[in-house]
Amino acid sequence: MESSAINGISIQVSLSGYSFILEGTEGERRSGWLGADRVFTTPEFQKRYDHVSISLFTPKFSLVPRPFFNPEEARMALSSTARLGEGDAVEWVEIPEYGAVLVYSNAIGESLSRAIRSSVLDTAGNQARILPEIYYMISSLKEVGDYNKIVASYMDGRLYLAVAQGKSLLLANSFEAVDFTTAEYFIFMVLKKLQLNPEISTVAFRSPLTGEQEMSLYRYFKSVEKI
Repeated sequence: MESSAINGISIQVSLSGYSFILEGTEGERRSGWLGADRVFTTPEFQKRYDHVSISLFTPKFSLVPRPFFNPEEARMALSSTARLGEGDAVEWVEIPEYGAVLVYSNAIGESLSRAIRSSVLDTAGNQARILPEIYYMISSLKEVGDYNKIVASYMDGRLYLAVAQGKSLLLANSFEAVDFTTAEYFIFMVLKKLQLNPEISTVAFRSPLTGEQEMSLYRYFKSVEKI
């Protein structure tokens, strides 16, 4: 988690459900992937936390170099890379460590993230801002100790991938992948294009992995981490 808060929760949300990570004085606890029908009976969502983060798996995003970002042209910038509906709200958030602005839309036809946002509050009673999963992936690149930094998430038939070398961001994108084998193909395709060797690299996943998925990754990568 980004915060050093004593009592924090990080929640991932997609069309198919959600997962969360609790961090406290006793360490970290992961929920695994849960169905949307359980959201109102999840006891962890009835508490308040020092830090709350909510990420949404939205493919509607685009990175714009900070010097070229104009708020009045945000919608145009996003529409060049993502299919937007007429009523889709467009937002943006700065990523200062890479000198970029992430333009995005959370309009993917779900209401689960908003229900969680209204239920899970911080200790001051504030609601967390819902940000794209790719935002947290880019932010977590600094947690990878290797020079080659590879962070991925896979959910609902789509791979999300962020890659950096040292302090240079090389890629932040998503790919339609009907199954995990296809997701792996896209990871290897990107690494080959960027001339990165998976055999000497660590891949870090933010989304929950099944045992089978994790073992498959270990066949190709030096190490597999969960962050």
